[in-house]
Amino acid sequence: MNEIIVTTGNEVPGKKIKEVLGVVKGNTVRARNIGRDIGAGFKNLIGGEIRTYTDMIAQSREEAYNRMVNQAIERGADAIIGVRFMTSMIMQGASEMLAYGTAVKLGK
Repeated sequence: MNEIIVTTGNEVPGKKIKEVLGVVKGNTVRARNIGRDIGAGFKNLIGGEIRTYTDMIAQSREEAYNRMVNQAIERGADAIIGVRFMTSMIMQGASEMLAYGTAVKLGK
């Protein structure tokens, strides 16, 4: 498997950017389900973390991240710089998680 550097920074310490390959991205859309909503409703009454939603967003983030990295590897990138995550509501009860950054080739 290819090793790739992923950073939120705009450079990789000790390396020069030899070539910019373009923006790479990965996304996923997840919907809530009635079981989670009922549990979240009870948790909303007593307060505290809604673990099922925390787990769902973590899984969404991981899936979007992996898709972004795979796209960069397909382009032959050594690194992804300027990585960001964004989320948006698609419809009531469903949201998108997007990971994006700039794929680059590195030199010395």
